[in-house]
Amino acid sequence: MDRIAISTDKAPAAIGAYSQGIKTGEIIFLSGQIGLNPATMELQTDTFESEIRQVFRNLESVCHACGSSLSSVVKTIVFLTDLGLFDEVNGVFMEKFTPPFPARSVVGVNELPRRARVEIEAILSIPGASN
Repeated sequence: MDRIAISTDKAPAAIGAYSQGIKTGEIIFLSGQIGLNPATMELQTDTFESEIRQVFRNLESVCHACGSSLSSVVKTIVFLTDLGLFDEVNGVFMEKFTPPFPARSVVGVNELPRRARVEIEAILSIPGASN
């Protein structure tokens, strides 16, 4: 099956050897996004809320680049440097997603790139889509 790279300048450029997303068949895999502002490549660190909202803007931008939206997300993996921030994460998830909510894993980690406090990756399902 073909793999098609997804790329947009409306989300941060990859800071390593990876694609912002990969489409294969009806599945789209979005690489983890941190709260980098794509225009400056600086981390949104004013507040945790501003950081996680930037993460979601980045995810939405990559979704739009492949003709989709957050409504197609079926699974997320959230990496947090402080599990005490879980309630804030959950609050933003409640705004961004509607029932049935995507499956989700939350993983506590010691450190993330650029000293981010949160990173989220996502898997989308686009029934009827083809490469």
